[in-house]
Amino acid sequence: MLPVQCKMARVALGLGVRELAAIAKVAQATISRFEAGEELKERTVDAIRAALESAGVEFIPENGGGAGVRLRK
Repeated sequence: MLPVQCKMARVALGLGVRELAAIAKVAQATISRFEAGEELKERTVDAIRAALESAGVEFIPENGGGAGVRLRK
């Protein structure tokens, strides 16, 4: 998951940084740092991604059109 995908997913779900941090069980500053492009530990990114996926987002890999996200049906 790229930082921009995190932000796109969060906004698509209508979540603020605080709400996503609570769902992922990480600090609010961790979400902000990641979305700003700072590298995090893999397990932290995995926790954020899992929280977003469980909330209804699918991550689309880089496939020539750029990485992205979409809401699950």
